[in-house]
Order: sequence, then C-alpha cells, then structure tokens
Amino acid sequence: MTGLLPSGAPYLPPTDPLCVLHADDSLLLVDKPAGLLSVPGKADGLEDCLEARVKAAFPDALLLHRLDMDTSGVMVFARSRLAQRHLHKQFEGRVLEKSYLAMVWGTPGAERGRIDAPLICDWPRRPLQKICAETGKPSVTDWELAGQGPHGARLALTPLTGRSHQIRVHLLSIGHPILGDRFYAPKDALAAAPRLMLHAHRLRLRHPEGGAWVEYEAPAPF
Repeated sequence: MTGLLPSGAPYLPPTDPLCVLHADDSLLLVDKPAGLLSVPGKADGLEDCLEARVKAAFPDALLLHRLDMDTSGVMVFARSRLAQRHLHKQFEGRVLEKSYLAMVWGTPGAERGRIDAPLICDWPRRPLQKICAETGKPSVTDWELAGQGPHGARLALTPLTGRSHQIRVHLLSIGHPILGDRFYAPKDALAAAPRLMLHAHRLRLRHPEGGAWVEYEAPAPF
C-alpha cells in the first residue's frame, strides 16, 4: 500500500540501492537519496526510510540525525553506544562541520554572506518554519558563491545551527529560494527543477576512536 505524506501526496520513495560511503567499527556514512524519509513516518505506508534500509544491512546502526525527505546527501550513523554518545556530544557542541550545496533562484549581489535570522515553527502551517525575532531560536547560515546555473547561482552553505528547514527558509529570506522547493519556492523557482536542489555535500567530525578529524563527501547529483 502506498502511504500518504502529511501534504496528502503519495509517498513514492526511490528504489536506489543503499550507497555506503564509509563503514568501520564505530561509524557508518551513507548517501541518502532525495525523496526518501530519514525515519519512518507516522502514517501507514511510510515505513520505508533510510533508517530501515540501513538497519537491514547494518543491524547495529544507531540513528544520530536526520535530513529532510527532499534533501539528499551525507548522513552518519553510530555502530556502538559509545560512538553514539561521542557523536551526540559533537552534534550538541556544534563540533561537527556540515557543508551543503544548493541551486537557487537568482544570484546574490555579493561573493559570500551570513544569514542570522531566528526560526520557529509556523504552527498553523506546520511543518513550515518562519523567521520570528520575538520567539524564534537563534539560527545562522553562512553562504558562498560556488558557480552559476541556468536559473541562478550555485551556493556552498555552512549552517552554524541545525534548525528544521533552516537553509530553505534562510535562502528564501534573502530572495533566493532553492529551486524545486515544494514548501517555500515561488511558482517559477519550483518549476525550475524536478527536486529540491539541496544536497548535504560534506561532513567533518572527530572519529570516536582516537578523536582524529575525518571527512566524508557525497558528490552532488546536480
């Protein structure tokens, strides 16, 4: 049975085989395809997700974080409770360095910039998020021009906080929504791409065994 997403659209996850970027006794890095939930949805028919596929191949894998269903790219799982605790502390302490790539509508007028705008759930329109100076949580995203496309710029992005939909709302706020963003893109920007053009390109962290810096990448599919 095909499940329905909260939007009412049918859930049609991609059938790509699991793409393992790295595996050792402590870590598992995989490349999540766009269109696949990170964790099971609440409704019937939404059981297929990256976590389930990973656990089918690596039963000891432990979830650490998520990516939006529409976002592709690097996700890390722990393979022991000790590694899980170690990595949780890195997430909480913002030790991990996450880098994204996006194709956006239009081109910013500078080479780089910082978006510092507090975010909170837009409750009547959830899961959408919104900027709110009064009740929003601190949210910061750095961006840099990384190229051009037919509809606008290619941006390299470094979120310094990890709010839901942070990159998507921040780029919309400066007038450069991500192409193919079904939640936030205006009509023309939505139609300009067949998917959300946002990819978790790189993850840099301290390895739980010994603490050395390690870095893992997944090539952008766009």
